[in-house]
Amino acid sequence: MRQSFAELVRAFGFAGRGIAHVFQTQRNMRVHLLISIGIAALGWWLAISGVEWAILALTMGVVFAAEMTNTVIESTVDLASPGQHPLAKIAKDVAAGAVLMLALFATLVGLIIFVPRLLTLMSR
Repeated sequence: MRQSFAELVRAFGFAGRGIAHVFQTQRNMRVHLLISIGIAALGWWLAISGVEWAILALTMGVVFAAEMTNTVIESTVDLASPGQHPLAKIAKDVAAGAVLMLALFATLVGLIIFVPRLLTLMSR
């Protein structure tokens, strides 16, 4: 079924509201944004390659998407289980743990890209 242009614009509007909601309500999303801005500034300062920019952009995008997925899981669990339940806690903890694990691996990607350049600068 073909989607009209108006329906496409409407769908993008829903997505935009979802993105805005996460930035407005989730502190960790704003933290990820600040870190990403700092990383982008460092990448610009160190003149990283196009491939390294692509790797960083993809890594940052995946962290943002994971944080948004975590918010979806937490909201869905809250809706399905308004009270405290051990399984609800597990779902929320695992979702948060997934974001943490991804953020740690994103940090490793940043270290792999930036540490050699920083060491070179420090040795001059």
